[in-house]
Amino acid sequence: MEGNVVTYGLVALATLVYVLRWLKPSRSSLPDIPAVTPTAPILSFYGVFKYFTHSREMIQEGYDKYKGRAFKIPEVFRWMVIVTGPKLIEELRKAPDDTLSFEEATRESLQVDYTLGPAIHHNGYHIGIVRSNLTRNLAALFPDVRDEIVAAFTEAIPLSDDWISVPALETVMQIVCRTSNRIFVGLPKCRDLDYRKLNIQFTVDVVKGAMILNLLPTFVRPLAARIFTNVPSSIDRGMKHLEPIIRQRYQAMEEYGSDYPDKPNDMLSWFMDEAKGEEREVRALVLRILTVNFAAIHTSSMSFTHALYRLAANPEYILPMREEVESIVKAEGWTKAAMGKMRKVDSFLKESQRYHGLGAISITRRALRDFTFSDGTFIPKGEFVSAAAMPTHYDEEYYENPEVFNPWRFAEMRSEDGEGTKHQMVSTSSEYIPFGHGKHAWTFLRCQ
Repeated sequence: MEGNVVTYGLVALATLVYVLRWLKPSRSSLPDIPAVTPTAPILSFYGVFKYFTHSREMIQEGYDKYKGRAFKIPEVFRWMVIVTGPKLIEELRKAPDDTLSFEEATRESLQVDYTLGPAIHHNGYHIGIVRSNLTRNLAALFPDVRDEIVAAFTEAIPLSDDWISVPALETVMQIVCRTSNRIFVGLPKCRDLDYRKLNIQFTVDVVKGAMILNLLPTFVRPLAARIFTNVPSSIDRGMKHLEPIIRQRYQAMEEYGSDYPDKPNDMLSWFMDEAKGEEREVRALVLRILTVNFAAIHTSSMSFTHALYRLAANPEYILPMREEVESIVKAEGWTKAAMGKMRKVDSFLKESQRYHGLGAISITRRALRDFTFSDGTFIPKGEFVSAAAMPTHYDEEYYENPEVFNPWRFAEMRSEDGEGTKHQMVSTSSEYIPFGHGKHAWTFLRCQ
């Protein structure tokens, strides 16, 4: 009962703030940037709610009207500037981090201070480890990853002569979580059911918590975070699983040095080697593991689920990919290098991302200082700017018959002279931006 009273109070307070916000113009209404919806105070309030339910249509409308330029859409407490066309998207990609910041945009959209904790916001050392240590070790870890994928699928979707029903997204999340944690913490913990449930629930809680907090005014968020987020309790639960492992490794480091015999080659060890000061404490390390699990599980599971649904809808795509895989594996075995030669599989997955995507916008940045695009579009300090992803992926100028799902679209592109690697799934461009573009592209997905 008490919790309901607090919740209703927060909703009432938020509603009042919304009304005051839209009755009083903000410090920057970006008057020189055209809007998709009316900009008058009360009418723009309608645009906010329309964006909640018809974001894709609104972004497409802006793209159709202002292609090659920028436009704006209303969010709860601000305007979001959307740039279109390769020229502006490239300028967005190339803008320095101290001017248009990926980290600050992520902090705001995920409400990192509350959903993951202030330490993750102020000290992102784990990002460098994901980019360096994980990338360097992928080939060496590949046999372990494949072993875990096989074991996870066998358990989650047992072979049967009859059709069986499984919940797609939930099952994929279990498989992604288990496989990722083979790299993060190793055997046998990656197969611990309660540990996996913790990481999956934490992932869901972060997304839900961020969505709720973004609907609330800044001064209400600290109080609301106590109700709608659960970082401390998640860490407590994670401690039960990881504290014995961490202390055992610290003991081995003290007795035999940092390169002690049989030292696990996993993310936890890399964190322990790199962490300084308070970040070496057990609770801090547990939070880092929870954080990389969120990064690995969230977008990866949605992407793979989209691909599975597409495969179920078009089973005729199965045989060509199966034949390709069997031929390459027969010649080279299961290796990272062999995976790179599976062009049809790669093309199918990339086309799935182009066609379905993860959202209507991408490459979101927050201006830490004033920024002006080459066409004169001015972004004041503090404002947010993104690129129109979905409309770009459906633009006939860049893709032939974009409304048609063509599983071999990118394999055919790669077959052209000089296009051997440009159209791989991991390659982004100003025309392909489902996971961003530039040095921050795939930052989260590298945790897979």
